[in-house]
Amino acid sequence: MVFVVQNVNGKNVLGAARFGEMQVLLPATAQVTLDSKSVVRLMRRKLADFSDRDYLLAIGDPAAIGIACGVAAARNNGKFKLLKWDRQERFYYAVSVDLTGS
Repeated sequence: MVFVVQNVNGKNVLGAARFGEMQVLLPATAQVTLDSKSVVRLMRRKLADFSDRDYLLAIGDPAAIGIACGVAAARNNGKFKLLKWDRQERFYYAVSVDLTGS
């Protein structure tokens, strides 16, 4: 599964679909600064089963991306994978992150 952190109107992210089925975590109108507690609760619910098979597509509000990374890592023993867009190659690359230091 590819978890799209936030829907961004006008951005085509279909290239990430080759990594799995896509699910949007937050709508484009979500405001993290106004209500971070509800955003955290929502992401905890939507990322409850996050595992090594899943990816985060880091797009949208940087605060929302940070929350998604923290929640995904907490759900998966300190590990998560991001999809990073390369502008020159016009391609998504997977980046593995291990916060445990091992």
